[in-house]
Amino acid sequence: MRTATIQRTTGETDIAVSVDLDGTGQYTVSTGIGFLDHMIEQLSRHSLIDIDLKVDGDLHIDQHHTTEDSAIALGEAVAQALDDKAGIRRYGSACSPMDETLSRVALDISGRSFLVWKSGFSQERLGEMDSELFKHWFHSFAGSAGITLHLETLYGENNHHIVESLFKGLARALRDAVEIDPRKEGAIPSTKGTLG
Repeated sequence: MRTATIQRTTGETDIAVSVDLDGTGQYTVSTGIGFLDHMIEQLSRHSLIDIDLKVDGDLHIDQHHTTEDSAIALGEAVAQALDDKAGIRRYGSACSPMDETLSRVALDISGRSFLVWKSGFSQERLGEMDSELFKHWFHSFAGSAGITLHLETLYGENNHHIVESLFKGLARALRDAVEIDPRKEGAIPSTKGTLG
């Protein structure tokens, strides 16, 4: 079973997260930031990765640590569940429309983390969440998961639609990339024989 449980405790956050890469998109998410909960729920539902995430963070200061650490812990759990990455498809991409918005997401589970970000927002906040934290969430997730991640909003006006299309695009690309390819027969998807 490709599952993992991570407990991450610092002076800023206390996090428990479990993932099942071969799940059905079931989730229980509680970060203390409603909009972030909604986005991680979308990630679970559309990737079919079961996610159980509980964060107690220093929200009396601001949302930065909770946002960053939730992404770090979730990325670590995905990386641990992937183990040596044997048999996975490795690459995934998705075009994700949401009403007037279209985003494109491409990723490589390479073991080399990198983020290319070509998006942005015209509002400082979405719900109670600072808009600038979304880029930071994706950067932190890619870093701890060991993923090369490209995110681009091709066009769009509504800020909620923009960020949601990015999370749903990540979900669909991740679903493809973590899937076991029956033609690979458990081989590491790299000519080097290792990923990481």
